[in-house]
Amino acid sequence: LRPAVPADQRLFAWKGVNTPPVNTITHPLIQHFADIASRASLDDSTLIGYGSGLRKFHLFCDIFSIPESERLPASFELLHSFCLWAVAEPSPAEALITGDIPFEPISVRSANKYLDAIRAWHIAQGWPAPLTEERRSQIAWTLRGLEKIQMHKRSRPPRPPVTLHMLAALKSSLDLSDPFEACIWAIASSAFWGLMRFGEATVQSRGKFDPKTHLTRANALFGRDLDGRDYARLDLPAAKTAKPGEIQHIFLVKQNTLCPLDALQNLASVVPALAQVPLFSWRDRQGNHRPMVRDTALAFINGRFTGMGIGTTFGHSFRIGGASFYLSQKVDLEVVRIMGRWRSLAYQVYIRAFEQV
Repeated sequence: LRPAVPADQRLFAWKGVNTPPVNTITHPLIQHFADIASRASLDDSTLIGYGSGLRKFHLFCDIFSIPESERLPASFELLHSFCLWAVAEPSPAEALITGDIPFEPISVRSANKYLDAIRAWHIAQGWPAPLTEERRSQIAWTLRGLEKIQMHKRSRPPRPPVTLHMLAALKSSLDLSDPFEACIWAIASSAFWGLMRFGEATVQSRGKFDPKTHLTRANALFGRDLDGRDYARLDLPAAKTAKPGEIQHIFLVKQNTLCPLDALQNLASVVPALAQVPLFSWRDRQGNHRPMVRDTALAFINGRFTGMGIGTTFGHSFRIGGASFYLSQKVDLEVVRIMGRWRSLAYQVYIRAFEQV
C-alpha cells in the first residue's frame, strides 16, 4: 500500500484498501485525462511537503494501531486525534498516561499543512475531501487551545539531525593527530553510521566510567565478512533497550571519506591503550587516559558547527541523521530499526533530514 518512494510521489503512489467512488465515466480516454490533470494540480514543492505530512499521518496510525480500512477515507475523529497527537507535548506529570507513546510536537501551522496533505491525498485517490469547513473549525478550536497551553511550557525544539554535509564539515575542521580531536571524530562517525545513542560513546563525568556498562577497547572487534569486506563490531555491555546482562552489537562497515573504521583505527594509533581503557578516550598532557565526557564533546562539536555557521546539534542528532541517511538510500525500514536497536517502527517519528530525498 505504501511503497518506498520519494516524498513527492507518495500522494499518488500510496493507496488505501477501500475502493473510491466512480468520478468519471468509464471510458479510458476520459480516465486518462482525469489522471494527468490530477497529477498536474500541485507543484513539486507542494507534493514534497504533502508527502512528509502523509508519512506522519501513517506513523500516527501505526502507533495507535489504526486499521488500514479506517485510514482512507479518514473520519473526523481520526483526523482530530492525529492533530492532537502531532501538536501535543505531554508534561512529565502525564507520563503515566503517555507510557511509551513517542511524541515529537510540531507547530499548529504545520499541523494544518498536514491536514491539507491528507485532504489532497483523499482527492488524489478519488475520495471526497474528508473534512467540512465546520469540522475543520472544530479542529482549529482545539489546536488553538493546545498552542496556548504549550506556549508556556515548551522548553526545547525537536532535535535537529546531523547530515552528511555536517559530518564532512566537522571532519575537515579537526586535527586527527590530536588525541582529543581524534576521539571526537571516532565518536561522531561511529554514532552516525552505527546509529548510536551519544551516551553509549560518552560518559556523564570522568569518574562515572564503568567497564561493566561502557565500551572499552576490548569491546571493539575488527574483522572481515565472507565477501571479504571489512567491518567493526562494538559490543555494548549495557544499553537502554537491552535486558540486564544482554550484550547488543553495533556493526560498522567501510565508508568513503567519512569512514568510522578509519576513525577507530586512527584513534587506536593516536591514543594507544590497554583492553580495559575506555574505547572512546583521549590522553591529556600528563599522559592520562580520559573517557570522553558527553557535555564536553557536544560543546566542542557545537563550537565548530557554530563557527562554520551550521548551527547547534545535540547528542541524539547523530543517531537521527544516520537513520535518515540510510532511509534515503532505500535501506529497508526493518533493517534500519534493527540497526538502531529500536523496539518498534515508532522510531520513524525521529526521521526528518532526508524525508524529501
